[in-house]
Amino acid sequence: MRIKGRHHLREDAVKKILENLRANFGESADAVFAGKTFEIAETDEEQDFILVNGEPLLFSVSEMVFPTVRGALRMKPKKKRVVVDMGAVKFVAKGADVMSPGIVDVDTSIRRGDLVIICDEVHGKPIAVGRALVNADAMMGNRGKAVKSVHYVGDRIWNLEV
Repeated sequence: MRIKGRHHLREDAVKKILENLRANFGESADAVFAGKTFEIAETDEEQDFILVNGEPLLFSVSEMVFPTVRGALRMKPKKKRVVVDMGAVKFVAKGADVMSPGIVDVDTSIRRGDLVIICDEVHGKPIAVGRALVNADAMMGNRGKAVKSVHYVGDRIWNLEV
């Protein structure tokens, strides 16, 4: 992945990003992002990164702004979360998709196609970001894949140096 360009975001664009985050994650976004400088780093791939005080805490996929794992660690969101058992953590942290039997809790507002934050059961720490393959009510207790991994701890997004 190569960064093609980097520039500061206008105040109205920052306001729109913060409103989007507030709508999806509640007020936890305000405490983390208020008063910070926002830049966009355009890449040669499908996602662009939003740098908050120089760190890639947000990324843009298909016109939607969502926290990276680093951003989720700072925000500690309670919404758009899928919690996996400790047996699944080592696999998910290496990029595996989330299987339904490994899910112990899920935010009921999640719909098929939504981006979600995958957290571990014991500490509640984000370990990955994925795209929901089914609605929340079909995630637990079924068979098969429930979440497709998009970004995880240790991948090239996590290790992105700007």
